[in-house]
Amino acid sequence: MSKPKPARYRRTNWSTCNAALRKRGSLLIWLDTEMTWHAPREGRAGRPPVFSNSAIQFCLSIKVLFKLPLRQTAGMVASLLRLAGLDWPVADYSTLCRRQKTSRCRSPFAVPTGR
Repeated sequence: MSKPKPARYRRTNWSTCNAALRKRGSLLIWLDTEMTWHAPREGRAGRPPVFSNSAIQFCLSIKVLFKLPLRQTAGMVASLLRLAGLDWPVADYSTLCRRQKTSRCRSPFAVPTGR
């Protein structure tokens, strides 16, 4: 008994295929200008946080999405904000590191420490 011939698939609409492959490489990030980037005053003792939870969550999402270290994440978020024409400050890597421990948006790549 001989093997059956493998099926041959032929592409008939190359322009549609090429357009779909080009779209795969596009990146679109929406930034809502109404988002509260600065943290509201809480009225508690101690230094208040500078950045809101949504700002930290945005930075951590960029970190996870592009698999970046925290220093590079801060640079990428700064460039994204600059491209969007927003003059918002960006949290530095130490702030991101400290706030990611208590944030609800945890990185799936984070390795738990023994501390």
